[in-house]
Order: sequence, then C-alpha cells, then structure tokens
Amino acid sequence: MEPSIYLKMDRLEQEHWWFAGRRNIIESLLHTRLTPLDSDSRILDAGCGTGGNLGLLSRLGCEVSGLEMDRGAAEIARWKSGKSVYVGSLPDGVPFADESFDLIVLLDVLEHIDDDVGALRTLASKLKPGGSLLITVPAFSFLWSRHDESHHHKRRYRLRELTDKMRQCRLRPIHASYFNTWLFPVIALVRILQRRLGPTTKSDDLTLPSPVLNKLLAGILSSERHLLKFAKLPFGVSIAAIGRKT
Repeated sequence: MEPSIYLKMDRLEQEHWWFAGRRNIIESLLHTRLTPLDSDSRILDAGCGTGGNLGLLSRLGCEVSGLEMDRGAAEIARWKSGKSVYVGSLPDGVPFADESFDLIVLLDVLEHIDDDVGALRTLASKLKPGGSLLITVPAFSFLWSRHDESHHHKRRYRLRELTDKMRQCRLRPIHASYFNTWLFPVIALVRILQRRLGPTTKSDDLTLPSPVLNKLLAGILSSERHLLKFAKLPFGVSIAAIGRKT
C-alpha cells in the first residue's frame, strides 16, 4: 500500500468501526476456536502494518512479534506496541527459522500478495507442528471497488477457494466462515451502484463516520462474534479462517 494509506490507517485503526469490530471478532475466535496458549508460546502478526493488533495479541500472555514489509509502518508499530517488529515480505523474505511459532495471524494481508499459495506455504513452514494460522481476507469478487484498487488488492476470495489453498499448504481448516454479514446487503448495493454510476466521491472507505454512526456500525459488526462461536455464516464481506498445521 501507499505510505499515505499506512499513516491514515494508523490514525483510524483504533477508532474506525471496521477495525474495532474485526478486533472483537478476532479476539473471540482466538478464545473459542483455538487451544489456549501458554506463556512460552510464540505469536507472529504477519503483515502487521502499523501494529493495531499487537496489543490484542499481547493480551494472550505470549511472546508476540510482528512482520511488516514497509519500514515506516514497522517503525510506527514498534513505537506503539513496544514489540519486536521485523522488516520482511511474503513469500520469500521472512526472517524466521522454520517451526518458530505456535500461532501466526494474517489479517487482511493475503489479498495483497501475488503468490498467495507461496505465502501460505511459507507461513505454514514457520509454524510448529500443530500450530495454527488465523487468516482474514475480503470476500466475493463482485464486491470489487475503489477500496480494493487503492489498497492494491490482487483478488477477493470465496470460502472454498481459500480453504482449498490452505489445504495445499498442509493447513487443515478447523474453522472457516464469512463475516460482516449483517452489513453485507448495504455494502453490496453501494459497491454495485458505484460501479454502474461511478463513485460520487474519492472515498477509499477509510473515512471515520460520525461518532454515533461509527459506534452503531462497530456494534453491528462486533455482534457477529457471538454467532461465530458456534456457527458459520453463509455470506459476508469478509472471511475468517483458521488452519492447523498437519
């Protein structure tokens, strides 16, 4: 992504409804869909950006590190979190030994990478036997928009496509579901209309709404975590999947 987008994300990721809601969903999945980790466990946030999720991962009580290809974003992440954040890239520039981590999270990163299967294979090699990879990606190519273009996305995924690629890389899916389901009809309608009529603004979806609307949207998205504890949602704007190394 462009450096200006990293700076904008740094300003917004603590408050914007999308980042806040996704953090709540990720936190719920970590506690309900994974075997509890201990203080000796190691976690990697691959593609950590400006470090908005390192605090969440730290609450698990494990050793947490970050990996980020942009040096400026990595510096911001180090300063914000106090964690070790390494500069590297997927699939071939990962500066860690094989079987180093118990958990790797890859949050809205895979869609930026040309060789997504190669990236998954590399991350699987960095997991200890039985370790887990938690992934989120955008869903459904018909939702493609200016947001995807401005963020240099290569693709959006269907659930089966993502889980098939995980299996190719020795990652057995133990949970996979769409999310951001309640807001799907509105978002889909807006993006379809934007393609047909042309966007009315240059917005890249990273504008903070009014406080009331922002809180409402965050609450709507966050509420899905209660369903994801025991069910899979049939459609959504995004996908969350957990694969265990076989």
